[in-house]
Amino acid sequence: MQSRQSLELRQHQQLALTPQLQQSLRFLQLSTQELELEVAQALHDNPLLEREEEYDTEAGVAEADDAQALEERWTMLGLTNRAGNNNADEESQRPETPLVETLQEYLQEQLRLTRAQPRDCALVSLLIDELDENGYLLTGLDEILTFLPAELGVEHDELQAALRLLQSFDPSGVAARSLSECLGLQLNHLQALSAGPALPQGVLELARRIAADHLPLLATGNLNRLRDALACEHDLLLSAHALLLQLDPKPAKEWATSTAAYITPDVLVRKIRGRWIASVNPAVMPRVRINRVYEGLLSAAPAAPAMQAQLQQAHGLLKSVNQRFVTILRVMQAITDRQIAFFEQGHSGLRPMQLRDLALELELHESTISRATKQKYVQTPWGVIELKRFFSSALQTDDGQSTTASAVQVLIHKLVGEESGKKPLSDSQLATRLAEQGVVIARRTVAKYREAAGIEPAIMRKARAALEAR
Repeated sequence: MQSRQSLELRQHQQLALTPQLQQSLRFLQLSTQELELEVAQALHDNPLLEREEEYDTEAGVAEADDAQALEERWTMLGLTNRAGNNNADEESQRPETPLVETLQEYLQEQLRLTRAQPRDCALVSLLIDELDENGYLLTGLDEILTFLPAELGVEHDELQAALRLLQSFDPSGVAARSLSECLGLQLNHLQALSAGPALPQGVLELARRIAADHLPLLATGNLNRLRDALACEHDLLLSAHALLLQLDPKPAKEWATSTAAYITPDVLVRKIRGRWIASVNPAVMPRVRINRVYEGLLSAAPAAPAMQAQLQQAHGLLKSVNQRFVTILRVMQAITDRQIAFFEQGHSGLRPMQLRDLALELELHESTISRATKQKYVQTPWGVIELKRFFSSALQTDDGQSTTASAVQVLIHKLVGEESGKKPLSDSQLATRLAEQGVVIARRTVAKYREAAGIEPAIMRKARAALEAR
């Protein structure tokens, strides 16, 4: 038999991200503090960059009468070889790696020690970035999936597997989505430990039941009612209670800073001539530029490739920083135009809005909108608010209009604030009161919004009122 050879042409699409685009996307996702650190590092590494207030024009001209001044500064900073990133001796000359300072770094170090595939590591890293200061994952997996580009083809099961891997890390209880899950993870960890004191028979299982279904009742301190609900012996309940008290409801507290966090808004929204206008906060704009004298010298005469590379990197940095603020401002102005009722009335005026709404309007990908709103804050008449809080799904009212979860939370706050301490409103009663105002939602939905608003259950509000009355 003879083999036949043939030529065949096929067309296919492939997503290619240039280094400049990758840097722009990364800068867009950074918070204001993280961006400042990036700029500070670039100023340290690249002699062509300078802060605007660092040098005046006359001093720059005096320093750079000829190209020798630039060469001397380059040599002084030791950057000629670094620009190529090919110096094998550089690694041994670098200072020791600093100690782990953040929870994210601690978890990333554990991730590097696993044998997870690169794709799984990327998903775990994504979840690590979503953890709050207490180590909780408050963003739902479905919501995270909507942020990811569709072309990546990430499935829910993949993200769930990545979450299970992250939850196996130290500290025990990290990446939990609720206090109940956090305590359950820690109890599982205790059971998995081969060493340590053995627990009495049934204590661990009873503790699991309490953590899963009876935390509100446990919080009242009424152990007799809890014992009746669990149908267990009193001594066994005491042992399970003691075990739960040993667990940590905030697994990441060792990494939390004791200093108060003051947020500087990225964007300001003001009413100018009858219209709400968004503008970038000048206080967060990095005041950095390329030294004009050095740039002129490199343009006028041939220079070493390393110097040209640093000039290209400097231009890329400035472009990425500028593009970051342009995108944030575009997104915020679009949000402002859609949420005029919020700026006029407050949280009760929030209207339903989703990422895809702005993505279609601005002709951007949903993931870009997500990056532009995560850890970005706006100064409004009603305080400083994270941009992502403007997004929520619609809830229909009985008059055919729509409202948002945030607006419902405001109504719940108002109803709870007006209730009697001796007879607080149950979730069913809150649902009835909301229905009277045109918002018809189920009792379990009321409970979800009440918890999201940081409002305790009725039984705990009643117990608290009784204690405060003594």
